[in-house]
This record gives sequence, structure tokens and C-alpha cells, in this order.
Amino acid sequence: MTQAASPARTVILTVDDDPGVSRAVARDLRRRYGEEHRIVRAESGDAALDALRELKLRGDQVAVILADYRMPQMDGIEFLEQAIDVFPGARRVLLTAYADTNAAIDAINVIDLDHYLLKPWDPPEEKLYPVVDDLLDAWRASDYKPVGACKVVGHRWSARSSGVREFLARNQVPYRWYSSDTPEGERLLRAAGQDGQRLPLVITPEGTPLVEPDDHDIAAHVGLATTPTSEFYDLVVIGGGPAGLGSAVYGASEGLRTVLVERSATGGQAGQSSRIENYLGFPDGVSGAQLTDRARRQAAKFGAEILTAREVTGLEVTGASRTIRFSDGSSISAHAVILATGVSYRQLDAPGLDDLTGCGVFYGSALTEAAACQGHDVYIVGGANSAGQAAMYLARGAKSVTILVRGPSLAASMSHYLIEQIENAPNITVRHGTVVESAHGGDHLEQLTLRDVESGHTELVDAQWLFVFIGAAPLTGWLDGTVLRDGRGFIMAGPDMTPDGQPPRGWELDRPPYHLETNVPGVFVAGDARAESAKRVASAVGEGAMAVMLVHRYLEQS
Repeated sequence: MTQAASPARTVILTVDDDPGVSRAVARDLRRRYGEEHRIVRAESGDAALDALRELKLRGDQVAVILADYRMPQMDGIEFLEQAIDVFPGARRVLLTAYADTNAAIDAINVIDLDHYLLKPWDPPEEKLYPVVDDLLDAWRASDYKPVGACKVVGHRWSARSSGVREFLARNQVPYRWYSSDTPEGERLLRAAGQDGQRLPLVITPEGTPLVEPDDHDIAAHVGLATTPTSEFYDLVVIGGGPAGLGSAVYGASEGLRTVLVERSATGGQAGQSSRIENYLGFPDGVSGAQLTDRARRQAAKFGAEILTAREVTGLEVTGASRTIRFSDGSSISAHAVILATGVSYRQLDAPGLDDLTGCGVFYGSALTEAAACQGHDVYIVGGANSAGQAAMYLARGAKSVTILVRGPSLAASMSHYLIEQIENAPNITVRHGTVVESAHGGDHLEQLTLRDVESGHTELVDAQWLFVFIGAAPLTGWLDGTVLRDGRGFIMAGPDMTPDGQPPRGWELDRPPYHLETNVPGVFVAGDARAESAKRVASAVGEGAMAVMLVHRYLEQS
């Protein structure tokens, strides 16, 4: 791989397995764009992905990727599909022969291809440069203009350091990680006047040091909106998972002044998924981060406000107004509210786990930790799709992945396609009827005690990594006394509240509640937080759209 030297310039990357073609493409690109952009070339999909990951870690930006269609081991479409996850904003071009134009046309939908070029592209002044010029203009006008990267200094086995990295990654904020015991980490600590006792340290692109910051502090310093622009809206959406993003897109696109409030990062549990393969319209799958990023940009394009790192603590009803209270005492009001708060993974109840959470024990996929699992033995607890997706993702680099399932089979809670993939993965093992009895370690996880649920036999295994996916608990405690919930905390809505045909207690309107309407008129629920919901991404998005339709109906009759 050859490249120019200037690290300040954005990158145009080209990959072709034919060395002569690879050099020719790079030569033509360098001749036209070499002064303003770094031209990086690779001769295989794997080498190009390694280059992209290195560029990502260094905080560089990739504007355009050109990939040959016919490459061995990994063709151009497969490469671009993975490249999207590393640089979702890069414009994508497929180089193809005339005989492969149908494949290129299909790729427009599969990988959101921006353009395809027929080989040969001579003369480049007519066939290559106009295309790349347009793509560079589009990239410069997008959300992916070059931005500085945050620097995060922390301890490798620190729960809060891991949490900061996860927060930045899920909010698409570029950052560079430095362990506090490395020379560069120590240099940054000294420059910030710190001795390393208070970690993590976050240094913003402008050079502002934040010592042990909470998520709200970080968000406010890295360009994430945390303060609403108005005191009153047509619609407040609480929760930024698939249901909330669906509501924000449809609400804003249909003319409602919409604000979405998210306590951590948009995407919810789905946003942490390494690969969703059963979502309509993505036959080759899509990462949760990629799907989330597209939905967030789509909502913003239609004018929805997105507030990050804001915790909602209360809902009040005052006449026709619905007021949302925040943890800092401030509030906003609206005509209607959609509750899309989603769920969180339940905590695994076993000795030693609480102390090691974030230090080898993680709830959810923790994709920011995946690179550190290379060559290690990884354990996963859970038998649903989220556990299966994480297992397949981590198996790419881990020495082994062991899935621990309490029940006798995965079939009860995991999709068939995932079960087949797991069965065909040589380094994934499923242990049925097995639970974690306890966890052991000093500053990080070192061993697990596993127990067979039938025989009671226990086994001590070496383990540095444990990812837990054991069911979901709704994030609805703040609604106590206002919105009707079932015994597990899931929100009741529509017919579920009126099994005897009678309206819920306190209902004052002369109509029954709409399908997704709660016992509070004008307050709706969508997605996983709803009682008896399907717990799937597609259904959550659909409910988000349906809730907006019902909001319109409510507003018309109010």
C-alpha cells in the first residue's frame, strides 16, 4: 500500500487486486487530487479494510472509496458493505466491466452505491474526474466534513473509561484512546495538569480538558445538542431507538415540530448490534450503527431536533399540554408525546459481576471492546438474537466464542438464520443448560465459575471477556403514578387496557384509546417499551410511524 505523506488531508481510497490497474487508478487520482487529498491504494479487500481501520483510529477522514467489483476472496460489493461500517459517510464507487453492470445496478440498493464506473475510464478528464468531483462536493456538503478528534485518556480496565468510549462511538464522535500508563497518555495528563488519579480525561478538539466528565458534559463540548431551542413543541419523542427515530422521521416529515430526547445515544439496543440481517430492504444485512446513523440524519434532514444526554424524570398533564421534566429541573411541553424508551439488558445476578462491570464484563455488544478481544476466549450469556449477532461479530477475531444458554435450545428465542450461522462457525460453541455461578478477578475479569443447571456440577474457566444479553427491562420507572404499566413495567396501550370493553380508570374522553395510546390522552407508546410488543427492529420502526399517524388523529380531534 502506498500513500502520500500529509496527514492533514482527507483520503481517497482505491482498491483493485490487479496491481497494474491499482497503480493506474491511483496515478490518475493523484494527478488531479493529490494536492488536496491523500491517495491511498490497496490490492485486496482485507488490506483496504485494515487501511480504513487504521485511518479511523488516527482520526482521519475518508471522502471517497473506489473498489473493483471482481476481486478474489472479497468482491467489491462485499468490501464496500464492510467499509460502510468504518466510514459511513464516504462516497462509494464500484469499478466494473460492462458484463457486470447488472451487479453494479443491484449494488445501488444493497450498499447504497453512489456511482459505478466502467473500465477502462480513459480519458479520465471525461469519465473519472467529473464523477469524483461531484462525489467530493456531495461529501463536503454532508455531515462528514473533517472534524477534530477528541482524546480520551483512561485506564484499560475502568468501567467509566469504557463508558466514555462507548458514548462517543455510538454518537459518531471521532476520538483517540490513550492508556494512562503509556508515554503519550502520561504526556496528555501532564499537559492537562493531572496526575492520573482522576480518570478518564477527555480533551476536546479545541483542547479543553474534561476531568471525569459525565455524558452531558461531554455532549455539550463535542457539538451534540443538549438544550432544546423551544419551550413548546407539537410532538416530543422520548427515546432514540428504532421506534423513536421512526417517530421523529415521520413526525418531522409530516410538518410536526418534533424534538427527540435521548438519554445516551440514538439507536438503542439495535444501534449496538453488529449485524441485523432480517431487516426489510437489506438482504446482506446492515449494522445497527449504520442503520441508526442513516435514521438520525434522515430525522435531522426533515427538521427534527435531537437532544442527547438528557434524562427524563417526569411526565405531567396540564390541560391540553403534556410536560416533560428533566433531571436538571428544566422542562419542555408539547401537544403530544410518544414514549419510545425501549429496554435495557437485565443485570446478571452472580457474585463478582457487579465489581467487574466495565472491566471485562459488559452488558450489550460493547462494539468498542471488540478489537481488544482479538485472539482471546470470549463468553456470551444469552440465547436471543442480540446474543447471536454479537457472537458472530466477535468470532471474526476471537480465538473462541462460547455461548452460555440456560435452556435446552436456542430455537425458543433466536432466529433460524442466526442458529444456522452459529452452527457453521468453527470457533463458536454453544453450552446449553449452563449458567454463570460467579466471576473472579482483581482489576479485571480473570475467571468464571460455570454451573450445569441439571447436575449442579461447577467448572472454573479462564475468561477475560463476558458479554451479557439476558432479557430486557423497560426504562419506565419515571412514569409511575402517571401512565398505566403491567406487572413487569411495560406500558399498556389501546385494547390491552380495555379487555372488558371499558375505558381505563380516569379516562374522560368519549372515545376509546387509540391502538398505541396510553391511559393519558395524547401520550402514545411505540417499540419495545410497549406491553406485548414484538421486540424486533422492523416492528419498532413500524410502531413509531403508526404512533405519528395516531398523533395526527388526536390533534385533529382535540
